[in-house]
Amino acid sequence: MSSQIRVRLLPNARCLYDEPVQVKVAGLRPKQVVTMRARSTDEKGVVFSSSATYRADESGEIDLDRDPSLGGSYVGVEPMGLLWSMRPETPHRCFIKDKALQPLEVTFSVHKEEGEGQMLAEATNERLLMGDGVSRVPVKEGSFQGVLFTPPGDGPFPAVLDLCSFMTERRACLLANKGFVVLAVPVYNQKIGTFKEIHLDRFEEAKDFLQRQPKVGSKGIGVVSRSKGGDIALSLAAFVPGVEAVVWINGCSANVGFPLFYKSHQILSPLLFDHNKVICTESGATIIKYSVNNPLAEENKGSLIPVEQAEGRLLFVASEDDLNWDSKGYVDEMVERLKRHGKENFESVCYPKAGHLLESPYGPHCTSSLNGIVDLTVLWGGESKAHSAAEVHLWKKIQEFFRTHLSCDAAQTKAKFRYKQVDRKVTTNAD
Repeated sequence: MSSQIRVRLLPNARCLYDEPVQVKVAGLRPKQVVTMRARSTDEKGVVFSSSATYRADESGEIDLDRDPSLGGSYVGVEPMGLLWSMRPETPHRCFIKDKALQPLEVTFSVHKEEGEGQMLAEATNERLLMGDGVSRVPVKEGSFQGVLFTPPGDGPFPAVLDLCSFMTERRACLLANKGFVVLAVPVYNQKIGTFKEIHLDRFEEAKDFLQRQPKVGSKGIGVVSRSKGGDIALSLAAFVPGVEAVVWINGCSANVGFPLFYKSHQILSPLLFDHNKVICTESGATIIKYSVNNPLAEENKGSLIPVEQAEGRLLFVASEDDLNWDSKGYVDEMVERLKRHGKENFESVCYPKAGHLLESPYGPHCTSSLNGIVDLTVLWGGESKAHSAAEVHLWKKIQEFFRTHLSCDAAQTKAKFRYKQVDRKVTTNAD
């Protein structure tokens, strides 16, 4: 490496996962053409990488906030392009970063364009999921288990239940950084093959636990969800009091997969898949979008969630290139039904070229991976540039939505501190 050439990460080489970083190179020859690369390893040991060609200016500098990529993983001015365009060295793998305590490390490097691409300089970006002062407490109470994230300070803070299909801490702790008390709870808390039914009571228990937290000031809770978590979130809003705001991301308007029970009674029948309608592609991944049965068919109407019963605010988020199922169609159907019932407690946002897996921003866009529910490698959809722009927009939208619709009561929070009772059933083993 040349001592004169250096890669700078601004404003700091250490930042939160959902924050952009400015990548600059100095010390090159005027107009020198080089390759910029990014490389990271996920929690499963899979290596992800990207590369792009850049030309230095007259001063021998490159600024990814200003300069266009001439080719490679993307083209044009894309300040965070090296991150969202990273791809796995092993095909059909999704970038796994689920544990909050370990930061993600991304190495940015600059290489000679000619020959074997000798590395000229590098710098490591440490991307944190948990900000300073945020607490993380694993929780097991009654029939549910999850992880509770609490911001620093006395509050009052709004409360959000994060319903993830399978356990992940990423979105929950990032929201806690923004001033929310967040409880992450998986929909599937055991192997899929062992499920025969799902009980809404488990998630109501989680909601009640969250509302009892001493720093929580909101009278009700918010719920953020995606995919299978979406229909659980809508069911909570329709059947369980105290749900003030729901963010539904690329879910279904019906109860998918398993019968849904509440108070020992089945309240919704399952919407099932027709595996004969799975489409195989040359890549080895399948498209399962068209294999989901029509929830509006007469024989499936018992699976439709009565979203018109919801009293809280609803934010529907749909990706138009979702290849998992017809998210946009489900939103259109729910909006029409809500209007027919005279309801105005909803809003929707659609992203034309985004795919199913909308995540917090600046992670690699996953185009295909194993779908653990149907046990097939599937295409998720989305064009990487548009998908990543949607993630940035949506992340801000989610925070604004919850801040607007989850009102906080400081007096209520002080009372909780004063009269807090310790529940001996709760295990709080901080890692």
